[in-house]
Amino acid sequence: MIQPDWPAPGRVRALVTTRDFGDLADEAVKRKLRALLPGEPLWLQQVHGTRVVRAGEHDLRADASTARDPATVCIVKAADCMPVLFADVDGTTVAAAHAGWRGLSGGVLEATVDAMGIPPQRIAAWLGPAIGPRVYEVGEDVRAAFSSYPGALVPARPGHWLLDLYAVAREKLRGLQSVSGGGFCTYSDAARFFSYRRDRSAARMAAAVWLT
Repeated sequence: MIQPDWPAPGRVRALVTTRDFGDLADEAVKRKLRALLPGEPLWLQQVHGTRVVRAGEHDLRADASTARDPATVCIVKAADCMPVLFADVDGTTVAAAHAGWRGLSGGVLEATVDAMGIPPQRIAAWLGPAIGPRVYEVGEDVRAAFSSYPGALVPARPGHWLLDLYAVAREKLRGLQSVSGGGFCTYSDAARFFSYRRDRSAARMAAAVWLT
């Protein structure tokens, strides 16, 4: 399990499960995770979009959530897509976002910051385990979606590029007080992480954040 290293205030708690914790599609693994949390997580029906929900909403077809109440757990599942955790510097609001290339290009991170209702310069973010820039090969459709971020794309072979999800996220979140994390690669580190692209498996890890 990973404990995010970021400048979040003392009221904020966060964790990310790893491969040895188990697959979050398994109900027994979910029960094990619940034992570490202060309440039932806001399990989202992730659709690779940009919708953000708040605690108490019934339609959970979304890829990000935000909460202000203590013990309300924002959570996302991922295994190559990038989980991003947020907290304001005063410890009043937290959020979690699921950012694959579609959500990232569509603006899920910006939508999450907006939904928090906090000035961006008072928000800290942490970039969790995702497929890394040395192995994330994409085609023309994905390259076109990130054409305004040329520094995040490196030619790999004719018609294919290597995409740096972390570089795009840092650029999109540059107005925040701080952006930490981003030193992982789910594809390359098979001992530690699940990877959909590597394993072609539905196994998922979880990233959670909450207020005490």
